[in-house]
Amino acid sequence: AAVARGLALAALLVLSPAGATRQARRPNVVLILTDDQDVCLGGMTPLKKTNALIAQMGITFLNAYVPSALCCPSRASILTGKYPHNHHVVNNTLEGNCSSKLWQKIQEPYTFPALLKTMCGYQTFFAGKYLNEYGAEDAGGVGHVPPGWSFWYALEKNSKYYNYTLSVNGKARRHGENYSVDYLTDVLANMSLDFLEYKSNFEPFFMMISTPAPHSPWTAAPQYTKSFQNVSAPRNSNFNIHGKNKHWLIRQAKTPMTNSSIQFLDDAYRKRWQTLLSVDDLVEKLVKKLELNGELDNTYIFYTSDNGYHTGQFSLPIDKRQLYEFDIKVPLLVRGPGIKPNQTNKMLVANIDLGPTILDIAGYDLNKTQMDGMSLLPLLRGDKNVTWRSDFLVEYQGEGYNGSDPTCPGLGPGVTHCFPDCVCEDSYNNTYACVRTLSTSWDLQYCEFDDREVFVEVYNLTADPHQINNIAKTIDQEILEKMNYRLMMLQSCSGATCRTPGVFDPGYRFDPRLMFSNHGVRARRFSARSL
Repeated sequence: AAVARGLALAALLVLSPAGATRQARRPNVVLILTDDQDVCLGGMTPLKKTNALIAQMGITFLNAYVPSALCCPSRASILTGKYPHNHHVVNNTLEGNCSSKLWQKIQEPYTFPALLKTMCGYQTFFAGKYLNEYGAEDAGGVGHVPPGWSFWYALEKNSKYYNYTLSVNGKARRHGENYSVDYLTDVLANMSLDFLEYKSNFEPFFMMISTPAPHSPWTAAPQYTKSFQNVSAPRNSNFNIHGKNKHWLIRQAKTPMTNSSIQFLDDAYRKRWQTLLSVDDLVEKLVKKLELNGELDNTYIFYTSDNGYHTGQFSLPIDKRQLYEFDIKVPLLVRGPGIKPNQTNKMLVANIDLGPTILDIAGYDLNKTQMDGMSLLPLLRGDKNVTWRSDFLVEYQGEGYNGSDPTCPGLGPGVTHCFPDCVCEDSYNNTYACVRTLSTSWDLQYCEFDDREVFVEVYNLTADPHQINNIAKTIDQEILEKMNYRLMMLQSCSGATCRTPGVFDPGYRFDPRLMFSNHGVRARRFSARSL
């Protein structure tokens, strides 16, 4: 099978135009993207090899976030370098613009891999989960290969480990349930090694490897099914407690959780860790192959996730989607040329920064893009006196069924992702936007919900890192109003206006010309007494 894959790849490479020899010196880039891997609840703990080979050999960003805690909007932000209100992917459905015809027409031609290939002369390789609705018949099926990819091995639709279909450069390839040839994480590893074996040596390369782990259905490789038998979900201070003073969706969760719910989430937590052991193996194989090829020292390796996850926080069993740290914070590890080993960085970074960073590494002029993010390259190099952001935007559009959920008819229409004991993880009015601020003086999150309550949640994470106490009714009125204005400005920002100084920056000023209502944002003056 490996020989056949290699021959197919070699045949494609013969058809690829060889770049100039001078380009070979430009750095290569590898982006490893996991699916639903948290960092707040110990999600990196199983990855001992990854920690040794990437984190200890490079830099760990301690405050890395996603602008939307859901797979498709977050992945679209990685590819485009844009906030969801600018790429218009709002959920995991075709109707929500996830891999839709409109996405393909408006956004895909300008993703950073497309620019890497067409403008920078990189050979590009993709393997794994792309967007949740990729391969949908109404959007071109698996025959659609997005612009910008020299080699394309994309999973049809959402994460699986067995019994899936891959688009192999536009041709469907069906996989079954034989571990040795079908386990998806290992298949992605093997395809990646084949690419490194047979690629052109005259062009720099970019690889994006997008694993199913640790997404449900949490199917571990057979050798790892007995691992972590004594592990359970962390019992931190926001575990299995009532989400008082929070949005109604959080308040509706049953507290305390039933024993069956706790057993279920503990089992899920353990299985998630088991699936990550195969990702750890993938990282080890990849680094060893790069080293064998003599390319490791000239290759940047990024490791991150599309969103976080929760297991029992505020009595919500398992999912993502919420505004809290456990869902929006992700791992981000980077090693590569010029990065000193064993570093940590506390700057506020987001996945909209990945595209600009990789284009910057390739030497592309970022002023030619419409990206909202910032290049991390000055932080990676350890440049002194770097001016950096102190806040960023989180936005999410809730999903709900028009009818009642059959597992929870008492809550009526508009909810979704409900568990048997009538706890729902999402609703159509779980639609919110937040300013997440991290400055020298404030570690703050300010959120507004688009619902009839116009509900507000505010957290001081210095005093309350687990976001238990909503201080919207007690925080200083001036700060509340400034955060409201800042949120409206960020919700309507594009490109450079997304990078203006935050509320607590010395250069901050309120400019009403930067505010407009084309995204459904309306100016509101909050009184702390009315919240």
